[in-house]
Order: sequence, then structure tokens, then C-alpha cells
Amino acid sequence: MAKRLIPCFNRILIEKVVAPSKSTGGILLPESTGKLNSGKVVAVGPGARNKEGNTIPVSFKEGDHVLLPEYGGSEIKLGDKEYHLYREDDVLGILQD
Repeated sequence: MAKRLIPCFNRILIEKVVAPSKSTGGILLPESTGKLNSGKVVAVGPGARNKEGNTIPVSFKEGDHVLLPEYGGSEIKLGDKEYHLYREDDVLGILQD
């Protein structure tokens, strides 16, 4: 049974991009190549509320490829996959192809 997490408020569930361990030619790459600080948005919350009680929608949508800070976010494990939960304000930007 697959679980689905729907974030609360202005939080975003992200699956981090994993750096490749082999090159296209089949050469094993060392772990010191650096950690990628980007990920794919899996789910978004409805948004935060302002003082009047109106919902301010989240500016990201499912499928967006985003740039993440080096530290932060809460690590969550659902099944055999690892995800990270960030506040909307913590995400640095959207990466476009």
C-alpha cells in the first residue's frame, strides 16, 4: 500500500535528485563530486493564511525542479523512498530546462 503525504500550510514535499554514480561511458565517479542541492516537487500544501484568514497559495506546483539550500528541511521516509519537507520560504528557486 503506497502512502501519500499531503503537506500542511506552505510546506513542500521534495524528492532530492541523486548524483549519478557512473558516467555515460561506464566510469565509476567518486563520491567527492559534490552533492546536488536540487529536487523535484512531489506534493505541495494548500498555503499559509494571512491576518484576514485568506489562504495565500504556494508558488510551486508538483513536478517543478527546484534549487534547495545546503541545510534544512525535514527528512521523511515513505516506504523505501526518502523525501524532504521544506517551507516555501526555504526553497531558493525554480530550475528551468
